[in-house]
Amino acid sequence: MGKIRVSLLGSTGIVGQTMVKLLEGHPYIELTKVSASPAKIGQKYCEAVKWVINGEVPEYVCDMELVSTDPSDHRDVDVVLSALPNDVAAKVEPGLVRSGINVISNASPGRMDNGTPLINPEVNWRALEMIRGRGDWLVKNPNCTTAIISLALAPFRDKLRRLFVTTMQSVSGAGYMGVSFLSIEGNVIPYIKGEEEKIEAELGKIMEWGIDVHATSTRVPVKYGHMAIIEAELGVSMGINDAVKAIEEYSSFPQQRGLPTAPPRPLILVKRSDGPQPLRDLDPMAVSIGRLSIKAGYLRMVILGDNIVRGAAGVTILTLETMREMGLI
Repeated sequence: MGKIRVSLLGSTGIVGQTMVKLLEGHPYIELTKVSASPAKIGQKYCEAVKWVINGEVPEYVCDMELVSTDPSDHRDVDVVLSALPNDVAAKVEPGLVRSGINVISNASPGRMDNGTPLINPEVNWRALEMIRGRGDWLVKNPNCTTAIISLALAPFRDKLRRLFVTTMQSVSGAGYMGVSFLSIEGNVIPYIKGEEEKIEAELGKIMEWGIDVHATSTRVPVKYGHMAIIEAELGVSMGINDAVKAIEEYSSFPQQRGLPTAPPRPLILVKRSDGPQPLRDLDPMAVSIGRLSIKAGYLRMVILGDNIVRGAAGVTILTLETMREMGLI
């Protein structure tokens, strides 16, 4: 089987840069085209990008010339990966699909559409079966916070009756220009527009449940890493040892098939009383879980995940790897 040729929309943003980095030396996905805003078309990637993530710009992409988002520039790739801003994605992605170009997207428009898979590979990879046999398709990744929460709850998906979630989301989740330094330094903002509604709706679709989900979202002065405090009402009797075992033994299709971007252990139990912490326990693709307890029929935990890798760039690539392994590409 040959390499999967992909192009990347929104390649100069934080999520796009992270995808560029993750695809460097990938065993069977080849990034052949990069795209950005109209003003940058024709420029070489290294000239156009303001690199903000750790490390240097990978050499393999430096001399690639940025192309447009028009379908004519992407007909010779197998899949388009989209890290476009939501407002741009809402216009561009449907046009690509109508032109027969397959898209895996990190943007929110269309996530809740019937017939569009919303995928967190370790949690609901089987939902990708709905596109088998289609000539063209659009696959969506969840909101970054939803990706982290759904993975943490995957071992308990059939055991919950009601869910309360309070998030503490880093500033990088708002994009490079999303939250000003003056508004967040030494501050907590107890509101993120549309975030609570996304979490509640997307969890229902990914987990395939109808339980009540109550989310409260906050922005905190942390650069990377989204945390959440979870209080879940249990619908079954469960002891703390059962919960520990469920977390430590959890694995799914990506781990069982040894996919390149899959973490060997998708859930990491942090047993220190003060964990998890973004500066100590942040893993690119796994979700860290601490403060685990069961009391009066409620499961409680504090979780932490990388909003840029697990929540966006990494889950996009892992979804493509999963689709290849399933024979969908």
